[in-house]
Amino acid sequence: MITFTFYLVALILIFAAISVITVKNPIHAALFLVLAFFSSAAIWLLLQAEFLAITLVLVYVGAVMVLFLFVLMMLDINVAPLREGFVRHFPIAVFVGGVIFVEMIFVLGAWHQAVPPETMTNVPNIELLGEVLYTQYVYPFEIAAVILLVAMIAAMALTMRPHTRAKYQKPEQQVNVRREDCVRLVKMQAETKD
Repeated sequence: MITFTFYLVALILIFAAISVITVKNPIHAALFLVLAFFSSAAIWLLLQAEFLAITLVLVYVGAVMVLFLFVLMMLDINVAPLREGFVRHFPIAVFVGGVIFVEMIFVLGAWHQAVPPETMTNVPNIELLGEVLYTQYVYPFEIAAVILLVAMIAAMALTMRPHTRAKYQKPEQQVNVRREDCVRLVKMQAETKD
């Protein structure tokens, strides 16, 4: 059961990763990225790395994907034809949600049957992870932090560029408006009923 679940989740992960870079709609790409994150978390659950799995779901799916969606919305990508109706996006959302649900059923079923390796000690996963992360992998960890900082600055720079389609108000022109410029009094003959 565990081997079957692993291969099923790995195939879904590969499909979702390929779909992220091949779909044309950026919102669909973000949904497939959520599916890829959930599939990775499922594989980590099968490896009994519960802390990493829940961290991936909470941090990446819960926070980073929301940030990605905000960036997609702020970049003002013209996807108006793709956003014309909720019904057009509903099937892809149901598909991604259904696959995540089926994955969770398989993983939780296989996870309860998993036997911990004999080499495991009484040391928690978090302590082992911290020891390895801050001793053996301290330089890759710092490099990843710098890359994320550069990506954050680039996202802010992209959103601060001038928009050509945006309309801005000019307060100095609004204050200098005269009544005669906006309202015109017209004299008309009164209408009578015949």
